[in-house]
Amino acid sequence: MTAPIPVALLPHSDPHLAEAIASAGGTLADLAEARALVWIGNVDGFPDPLPDTIEWVQLRLAGIESFLRAGLLDDRRIWTNASGFYAENVAEHALALLLAGLRQINVAVLRHWDEKAIDPAVRSLHGSTVGIIGAGGIARSLIPRLNACGAQVIAVNRSGRPVEGASTTLPASRIDEVWGLVDHVVLAAPATDETRHLINARTLAALPRHAWLINVARGPLVDEVALRDALVAGEIAGAALDVTDPEPPDANDPLWDLPNVIITPHVANPSAGLTRTMAPWLAENLRRFTAGGDMLAVVRPGADY
Repeated sequence: MTAPIPVALLPHSDPHLAEAIASAGGTLADLAEARALVWIGNVDGFPDPLPDTIEWVQLRLAGIESFLRAGLLDDRRIWTNASGFYAENVAEHALALLLAGLRQINVAVLRHWDEKAIDPAVRSLHGSTVGIIGAGGIARSLIPRLNACGAQVIAVNRSGRPVEGASTTLPASRIDEVWGLVDHVVLAAPATDETRHLINARTLAALPRHAWLINVARGPLVDEVALRDALVAGEIAGAALDVTDPEPPDANDPLWDLPNVIITPHVANPSAGLTRTMAPWLAENLRRFTAGGDMLAVVRPGADY
């Protein structure tokens, strides 16, 4: 009988993850005795250096830029993040934001029964084309939801390899073609040097005036000064942001006062339910680690996200 894999769960315990570890044949252990580390904290306090006995590190988020900047990832062990773990949550939120904007629900909340102002601004998702920038796990979860609403999708990824359900997939090198082909844009890309201010004055001007911009990725993807100017000038119809730069926005940020802006407090994947959602993925990765199989969401040293 195979001995249980000793797993350190730090910097604090969690009942959902502890149960997942036990269900996959692992056992909780101190870091010094563990072969695997499940780290559910931020970069601050991460044990560095790690004991040589740690063969695998599981991080709780998909966005691990701070760990990469700190130079913590090495090639001596397996590193996995949570890429794809929370895709269903985030895709659902992205769709809700897009529909709320198109159907003017946010304006109705503010203005109540202002039919003369609201009625002409309502648009349908049916028959539209949505561009998804960053066609990874979130996109794969969002595309069938958009298709079910009668929308088609243009997906953008690094390689241009076709994404199931998208009518067209373009490589990132052809992203400038997208702005004139879509009605709305959903950002689901990682934050890298290349994607910083991907949405800027030039790209906003290239979008149709009825476009809604949805950001469920990272705040720095959007030049928010340029976004504010475009919204005030009517260059695009609206923006719905679950992430901002900085977070939270300053209390005096003019975006708060624009009627065509929806801001939610980074809750597309609510932290209150994070470990509950993560648990089955962690269990599957532990089973794969035990069996020597391919791990989910492996991050290679030297990656930029």
